[in-house]
Formats: sequence, structure tokens, C-alpha cells
Amino acid sequence: MKTFFEHQSLARRNSRAMVVLFFLAVAAVIAAVDVVLGAIWLWSTGAPATTGVYVAGALVTAGIIFLVSLINVARLSAGGAAVARMVGARPVAPSTADPLERRLRNVVEEMAIAAGMRVPEVYVMDEERGINAFAAGWSVSEAVVAVTRGTLERLTRDELQGIIGHEFSHILNGDMRLNVRMLGVLAGIVFLGSIGEFVMRSVRGTKEKEAIAIFVLGVALFIIGYIGLFFARLIKAAVSRQREFLADASSVQFTRNPEAIAGALDQIRSSAAGTLIANRYAEEMSHMFFGQSVKMWMGGLLSTHPPLDERIRRVHPRFQPSAYRPTRQEAPIADMAVPEAKPTGRRSSDLAAAWGHTPAESAALVGTMDAGKVDYAARLLAAIPPGLRDALRDRERAGPVIAALLLAEPEAARERQLQAIPGVAIAERIRQAAPLTRGLGLAWHLPVIDLGLSALKPLQTAAKVEILAAIEAVIHADRRVSLHEFVVLALLRSELAPRPKAPETRKIRELAGEAATVLALVAYAGTRADATGARDAALQAAVRAGAATLGIPERVPSPAELTLDAASAALEALRSLAPMQKGVLVKGLFAAVTVDGTIRVAEAGLMRVVGAVLDCPLPPLFEALDPASLAT
Repeated sequence: MKTFFEHQSLARRNSRAMVVLFFLAVAAVIAAVDVVLGAIWLWSTGAPATTGVYVAGALVTAGIIFLVSLINVARLSAGGAAVARMVGARPVAPSTADPLERRLRNVVEEMAIAAGMRVPEVYVMDEERGINAFAAGWSVSEAVVAVTRGTLERLTRDELQGIIGHEFSHILNGDMRLNVRMLGVLAGIVFLGSIGEFVMRSVRGTKEKEAIAIFVLGVALFIIGYIGLFFARLIKAAVSRQREFLADASSVQFTRNPEAIAGALDQIRSSAAGTLIANRYAEEMSHMFFGQSVKMWMGGLLSTHPPLDERIRRVHPRFQPSAYRPTRQEAPIADMAVPEAKPTGRRSSDLAAAWGHTPAESAALVGTMDAGKVDYAARLLAAIPPGLRDALRDRERAGPVIAALLLAEPEAARERQLQAIPGVAIAERIRQAAPLTRGLGLAWHLPVIDLGLSALKPLQTAAKVEILAAIEAVIHADRRVSLHEFVVLALLRSELAPRPKAPETRKIRELAGEAATVLALVAYAGTRADATGARDAALQAAVRAGAATLGIPERVPSPAELTLDAASAALEALRSLAPMQKGVLVKGLFAAVTVDGTIRVAEAGLMRVVGAVLDCPLPPLFEALDPASLAT
């Protein structure tokens, strides 16, 4: 099975293949336009067209196609939210009271925490009665998941989980970015058909010879547009069909329940609406949806999705609709309640577990998810007190709750932190949130932050800046930054502060200094401060193991060199590594972290944050532990 990094690299190769096919399609459309121009010129003048006419036709056609494609790519630069808005989808607030939407958010939150990624924004297409869904975005941290109203109303929780698992596979396997890029690029080659339709309307009813010629040109462009549509469908089918089989198989792996996605596909098969989408962008987005969004002629050649029967057979060879349908329950109105776990009061900051994976096996965990992690995520979410969950769903309260995680326990120290916050109003909101987070151990913090980020990311930039400023003030109030505080701040900066897209082309040897800084950071995280006698030896062993894996010089910087700004700058630079090079980096960091055969909560948290900043989601590493045992 391919790793996350191999899937990302393959998606980049597919992008290059798509570009080659796009240029071939452009050439075919240009040739068709020139044939039509030559015929019109001959009919209107009685003489063959000159070379200049053909060149002008080619240049104008190519210019229109490329301009439209560039405009659409730019329009979609905002990421998955722009795609969701394009089809009229409505964002589902984290605090929604609608039971079906609440169930959807719970399923998405479980999947996200199980995958170690930020909770995607959730959208619903209210006008669509078919059963369908899609994921969109340029990166894992910017992903959105959208479903139709029919999906919410017609499916059971298990079937819904099967579809969401399918969409998470697209997010984790790199398909999502390719799909969005394809959506923008292919718009150009179908645009000529729209021009032709406009021209035909403009001159309809006019009898002059020139108008007739223009009308004929419009008809020709309309037909040429369908040539472009044929090539667009061919490209989408070539790129996406096999990815759907992979996503179906991944969904079974995530849920350990082949009946879930097989049942969802069976419901589509038995539904009059099926998976059809009525929105005007259904054709352009056909490769992004869970099921076929438009009716297709020459379906075997041009369909973006395999036949439903074949998909069901692959995920569940022994699936019997006659046996399954009577046993499925109608989609429940409320989500299943899970008994709340109670914190035990045990300290978790130094909690460690034996680690039996090699560095290569550890790096291969990136971008993976299985049913055990999904079950763990469900237990962990159920163990979060209801008052805290409600606050994390509220856009006004989520930021203060995250800041309250970092408040010190002695009251005097806590007051100094609150007084350091710029802004009386937000300081007071953080003070009010403090009781909600008191007693939570470090291992709870990342899941709590993941949930809170879902409410914070849609906020205006000014509100995000205010929250970050308050958290930085809390951290710096005692003039020192602990490892945990660095982890929290690095994660929040990477998710809330605007970052330019970095081209992922560089190699580790080009960023050896930055790699050494992050390596030293995780090496220090793995050595206990109270083990003074053996600390230097443990530190040297960790750095030696990591440097050997990365192929960089072995160097142990002093703690004074590992400042917050230096570590943040190093992580930011490493975002530009090529996908396979990121895999080598993560492997080297795991070699350092697990050199002693164990992994601690602090190390696991740091590794997950490094993964988040690099857009390499790392699932929970402590899923075998009881969530209730992770309290302070």
C-alpha cells in the first residue's frame, strides 16, 4: 500500500499528466476552430483563407481558453470554501441545533481527530435531493466537506460515515488538490460552447448575409464547445475513475464496516434521484462528487465514476440488498449518545508508551486512519465535558477557551497572564472560560484545539489576530516558553495566520540548517529535564539517530538557540520540501523521538504539530490508552 507521501507525489504526477492532456485538448479545439474559420471564409469570399486568418484564429482561441482557465484557477484560489459557495452550499455552524447536521458534524469531527488533521468546514447543499458529497481544498488544513440534503435525510449514521470516510480518503491521498486544479483548468476548453450559444442568441431573426455568417459561426462554436466538453470529460474520467475505487476501499479501512459504504451505494441505486446534481456547475464538478452528478452518454468511456454494481462488488463481494435493506434503520433524528468518561486526575505530561515501530513504519502512519483510531476519537470526544464542547462550537467562546488551556494553576501566576493580555474584553472572556479547561491534561489539548479551530477559522482576520495576540501574551507573561506552549502557538499560527502557498520542490540538503533545528527541538522534547545525569547522552543519541536518517551533519544547538522564532522559521521553511522529502524528514524526526523505544505525550504532541505545519497529518499515537486516563 502506498504511503501518504507517495500518494501526494502521485497526485503531482497526475497533475502533470492532466496538463499534457489539457494542451492536447486545446490543440484539438484550435484545429476545429480553424477548420470552421476556413470554411466560413471560403463561403463568404469565394477564396481560400490565408495563413494569417488561421494564425489569428488559433491565437484568439488559445487566448480565450487560457484566460478563462486562469480566471477560474484564481477564483478558486480561496480553496474549498470557494468551491462550496460555487454550488450554493451553506456552511454548517459548529453550534448548529439541527439534529441531522449535528450528526454530520460529529462524524466529521471523529474522522478528523482520528486522522490527526484539523476539522474541515462542513457544508450542506440544501436544494439537492440526490445522495452525493464532495471534498475540496488546496491542502489538508484548508479542506471542506459538503453533502447534499438527500444524504443527510436518507442515510443511516453508518452509511453517512461510509461516505465521509470516502471523502476523507480524497483529502488524505492528494486527490482533492488535483480535483480543484482540474476544475479551474478545464473550464477554458468548454467556454467556447458558451460563446457560441451567446452569438446564436444575439443574431437570431436577422436576415443579412453577415448576420447569417455570424450565426453559422455561433453554431460552429457551440458544436466546438461540445468537442471541448468531450475532451474535458475524457480527461476527468482518465484521472479520477481509479481514485474512486481507492477511496471506497479506504472508507472500509477507516470504518471496518463494508456494509456502511455498500449500503450507501445501494441506497443510491434504489433512489429515483440517485446522485444527480441540479446545480449549473454539476458538469464542471462531476469528477469531485461521491457519485455521478450528471447523466452521461458513452458512459463506459466518459463516466468519472465506476458503475455502482462494480463499486459495491469491490467493497463487499457478498453484499445482498434483499438481506440488508430490511435490517437498516431509518436515519435517526439524533446522534447516538456515548457515555461520558470522567477524568481520573492522573498526571499526563510525562506519560509514555512503548513504541514498537521502526522510523520508516512510524513515518508511514502519516495520512492514515483506521477503525481503531475512529473508535478512539469517538471515545475521546464523548469524554469532553458537554459545557466545554458547547463553548468550542461557539465562535465567540472558542478562542478564549483555547487561551485558557495555557493559564497557570497558581492564582497569582494566572492573574499575571490575564493582565498581560492586550484588551480588557478578551481577557475577561478568557477568565470566564478558565473553569472549563481546569483539570484537563496535556493530552487533551490538541483535540480541544482541533475542535475550537473549526469555529475560529471562518472568523475575520482581525478577530484571529486578536486571539493570537492574547495567546502570545499568556505564553510570554512569565518570560519563558515551554515546549507545550510552543506546540500550541505553532499550531495556531499555522492555522489562523495567513500563509502564502509554498512551492513544494526543495530537498532536505538545501534546508539542512532548518532540518537540524527541528531535529534538535524534538530531541530536547524526548529528554527529561529531571534526568540531568543521562540527559546529554540521551540528547546526543537522539540527534545522532535523526541526523543519520536525514543525511545531515550531526549538531546539537544549545537551548538558547532554540527560540520560538527560530523553530517557527525553520518549520515554515520546511513546508517547501517536496512530498517524498517530507517523508524523509518525518522519518528522521521519528528516529530521534523513538531512539529509546518509547514515545511520550510531549513528543507525540510535537510530532503532530510538525505534521500539521507541513500539511502531513499524523493520527493519534496513544489510541490504545483510555481517554479518561489522560487528565492532569
